[in-house]
Amino acid sequence: MEGEAPATLADAPRMLPPLTDLNRPFWTGGARGELLIQRCQGCGTWVHPPTDRCPSCDGELRAEPVSGRGNVFTFTINRHPYNPAVPLPYVIALVELAEQEGLRFMTNIVGCEPDEVEIGMAVRVQFEDRGEIFVPVFAPDPDAG
Repeated sequence: MEGEAPATLADAPRMLPPLTDLNRPFWTGGARGELLIQRCQGCGTWVHPPTDRCPSCDGELRAEPVSGRGNVFTFTINRHPYNPAVPLPYVIALVELAEQEGLRFMTNIVGCEPDEVEIGMAVRVQFEDRGEIFVPVFAPDPDAG
């Protein structure tokens, strides 16, 4: 029905970033099912968010696929309508990727009830197709034991 709120977060409108040469791999890798994170070609450090040079050694960075697995480092459940077009409640989380301690980024947790999310919960990346941009979100990892 026209004017009706979306049923899920995946159906809700998102503010999408402008694509740049630096961030394009991160935002478009999901088209191939890959979460691409910059990695230093000198020291091997994973770096996010995208930047020009490695903050550890000033080395060259290249976007490389990661496993897409991680753990919820911290989270909050948004129960108040910031945007009336986004259905409530939803989870905003800081996920730490398995590849490196401290390699974290903000995302949404999907695929479970918000009250089921816990710190340390094993999650795996999924992508919301928003045209040219594929937004990485995370769901409980069914293979975590």
